[in-house]
Amino acid sequence: MTHIDPDAIRQGDRLALSRALTAVENGDPPGQDVQTALFPYTGKAHLVGITGAPGTGKSTLVNQLAKAFRHTDINGAPKVAILAVDPSSPFSGGALLGDRIRMQDLSGDPGIFIRSMASRGALGGLAHSTAAFATLLDAAGFELIFIETVGAGQAEVDIAQLAHTVVVVEAPGLGDDIQAIKAGILEIADILVVNKADRPGAENTARALEAMLGMAQGRGNFPPSGKHLITTFENTQEEPIPAPADWEPPVLCVTATEGKGVAELVSKIREHHTYLHDSGLWQVKEANRLRRDLENLIRDALLKDWQRNLDEEKFHSVLEDLIQRKCSPMEALERLL
Repeated sequence: MTHIDPDAIRQGDRLALSRALTAVENGDPPGQDVQTALFPYTGKAHLVGITGAPGTGKSTLVNQLAKAFRHTDINGAPKVAILAVDPSSPFSGGALLGDRIRMQDLSGDPGIFIRSMASRGALGGLAHSTAAFATLLDAAGFELIFIETVGAGQAEVDIAQLAHTVVVVEAPGLGDDIQAIKAGILEIADILVVNKADRPGAENTARALEAMLGMAQGRGNFPPSGKHLITTFENTQEEPIPAPADWEPPVLCVTATEGKGVAELVSKIREHHTYLHDSGLWQVKEANRLRRDLENLIRDALLKDWQRNLDEEKFHSVLEDLIQRKCSPMEALERLL
């Protein structure tokens, strides 16, 4: 396996970065080595999650946001990376690359890097290697990283554990008003966007979201700000503690295809970035994210170790007993462990 030079990635070598991302996605040793080498240079990028049901226009919105941030005059234009998590092909297992097709007009900008990645069956709207990808892009000097989830509807709350700012995208006419509460979408939203605001019913959708936000804040099940919950290392019971309650998630109406409302959304994303640093929530979220990464690595390592030492004959014997209802799944588990 070819060595990947970490210094080349830090200096902006896109070929080295692409090779590193591929190695990480495939679980190859060079990918692990380059992650280790680059980790000390991370922790600076602003991770913005874009999530919502299929058909809400997430890719078009990300496309417009990337262009808007790149054309800003405030403190210079940031380098922008886009991670588009696509559904896996049932035949090849690879990403369908639909987002790259919709983002072709960004390809001429040297300050933008787009990478599609296959979900490979992962639940929660993210691929297992998404966090590692974000780490490499952070080390490569990308200051703003958009992470667009698969769009699975009710299983996308994992993005709240990875991104600093979560933008939840809804659209009129999709019947998602009740689904938003069922999915816990309101709890993870830092910013709510009603896209396709030129369609009939957009104002009603916005009002419904604002009303549900108010109802959710009154239930006492999560923070008054609507901010997602965060666990800390000191919290050994893993009972979530609320984030500071002085951020009120705004509901914005946007028509991404025409660029309407995008400037206001850019302003809110910047405003939330400032809030995270001023409130100290940035450090808390970083600690929470790293803890989750470590837990996932431990879980994967233990599973691989168990599979490596597995007695195949015993496994199939237990499986046969399970199929014939001679033992319960829990009894099967105890016999295998």
